[in-house]
Amino acid sequence: MSARDDALAVERRERRDRALAWAASDPDPATADALRELVRRADDGEDDARAELDDAFDGTLAFGTAGLRGRLGPGPNRMNRVVVARAAAGLVRYLLDREGGPDSPPHVVVGYDARHGSHRFALDTVAVAVGAGLSATLLPRALPTPVLAFAVRHLGADAGVMVTASHNPPQDNGYKVYLGGPGEDGAQIVPPADADIAAQIAQVGDVTDPAAVPMAVDGWDVADEALVDAYVAAAAEVAGAGGPRDLSVVLTPLHGVGGPLVETALRAAGFTHLRTVAEQSEPDPDFPTTPFPNPEEDGALDLALALARRVSADVVVANDPDADRCAVAVPLRPGDDPEAGPGVGDGEDGPGWRALTGDEVGALLGHHLAERGLPPGSVLARSVVSSDLLAKVAQAHGLESAVALTGFKWISRVPGLAFGYEEALGYCVDPAAVRDKDGISAAVLVCELAAAEKARGRGLLDVLDDLARAHGLHATAPLTLRVEDLSLIADAMARLRAEPPTSLAGNDVTSTQDLSAGGAQDGVELPPTDGLVYRTADGARVVVRPSGTEPKLKCYCEVVVPVAVDADAAAVAGARRDAAERLDALRADLRRVLDLPA
Repeated sequence: MSARDDALAVERRERRDRALAWAASDPDPATADALRELVRRADDGEDDARAELDDAFDGTLAFGTAGLRGRLGPGPNRMNRVVVARAAAGLVRYLLDREGGPDSPPHVVVGYDARHGSHRFALDTVAVAVGAGLSATLLPRALPTPVLAFAVRHLGADAGVMVTASHNPPQDNGYKVYLGGPGEDGAQIVPPADADIAAQIAQVGDVTDPAAVPMAVDGWDVADEALVDAYVAAAAEVAGAGGPRDLSVVLTPLHGVGGPLVETALRAAGFTHLRTVAEQSEPDPDFPTTPFPNPEEDGALDLALALARRVSADVVVANDPDADRCAVAVPLRPGDDPEAGPGVGDGEDGPGWRALTGDEVGALLGHHLAERGLPPGSVLARSVVSSDLLAKVAQAHGLESAVALTGFKWISRVPGLAFGYEEALGYCVDPAAVRDKDGISAAVLVCELAAAEKARGRGLLDVLDDLARAHGLHATAPLTLRVEDLSLIADAMARLRAEPPTSLAGNDVTSTQDLSAGGAQDGVELPPTDGLVYRTADGARVVVRPSGTEPKLKCYCEVVVPVAVDADAAAVAGARRDAAERLDALRADLRRVLDLPA
């Protein structure tokens, strides 16, 4: 046996001993038993068990600006009761330092969704908080993330924790942290708070030792339904009083926790013609009808679109499992080219449908709010990877626009924010109530706009045509490259920095910006982040950045095609086809430049 093999054998024995020690002290019998079984299989030479054991004990699940997110299971590199208790203890220590000590104990509010382990992780969090002398409030049941974000502000809490993995696969869970108080306003954490909390977590001792992390058995409050009612009322009030309400809507919560609340909010706003996809209406942590519970993914809306065709609906609205995102689909108009837009239904059992992109919905909602009227100085904000169209909408209405880093932890902190969005189906339409993306209030606003247009004999696609005539046809499309080896992403970014492309899709690259150096983007100073921005001679823009939560390299492509202000429907359709072809060429060239697996 070589020296390298000897070292590997020693490392595996040490990891086995760590795993058995973990199992002996694990407060969760299920994960303890699973870990012992994993060790037994690894001892028997099963390669998959050895690989799983190695990964579960290879480092620690990192706490960052997204909080925690990872696979469920035993070990420090997984989501489990031990890791959650450590995170809760670190957060508590941070709050005690931040708030000045136990004479004025901080208040934490904790919410959870219906994923595997979420309720237990939430209970452990309030137990750790109360055990350390804090006051804590637990939301009354499994609820959407926007309710937790609302509760932080509504209750005047110092912090909030939401146990959710949002739209991740069923084997994952996560832990989002919000901060209240001056300068925070119930937004998700940003640096340096994330690093400060992580440093406190690193100082936490053995969570199974009551002296290290005391856990109360009671003493926390459970919020009553009045808090949920207050959130629903705020979401319903996003729709102005007295407008048209004749609209047939198909809803799907994709097996998440948003179904009852989005329906209640829409009914309170006056929308009564609602149908929910029965197969996806109840919370189910296994998400049995969709392999990946993200409304952006191909196939996620199939059941909703089939129902919409059967009932001749006007619009489809889908939320992800924790209801902080909102997807929208609309029927194609007579004469629409099914090849000139993304997410087209096949139309075999009714009219074809098209899922709108997040950029399209963002422009529609920003335009709608601006048309309704916003106070002077109001700001329409978008993420750095989202379409430039919103800036033109703001300018046309005499409003300010802003760019923020990707993620609502940044967008929600834009001064003067009246509306913010990111292309990944996230929209903040009422920042006074929820300082985060909110798929429920966004659904209410979408339906208000759709109903108003229906009353005029039009639809959302007609509004997009209007925006194209006013500002040029802006079309966007992603290119996402998923990898098994994260080093491939780092290598690709390093290659791009060393040898940036001089042309893309046959057009010269006229500017390159490295976002890791910070600096101005559209006149706004941004903190450093890992990303690259390219602009070409024909007005196209590409942003390349690693995903912050998944093993993906993401490219955000945008093209702009001029459209005459008096262009007829055929001319706008032609511009849309041109844009689709240009996006296809751009993505094909990016695949070649990046040289990563498809």
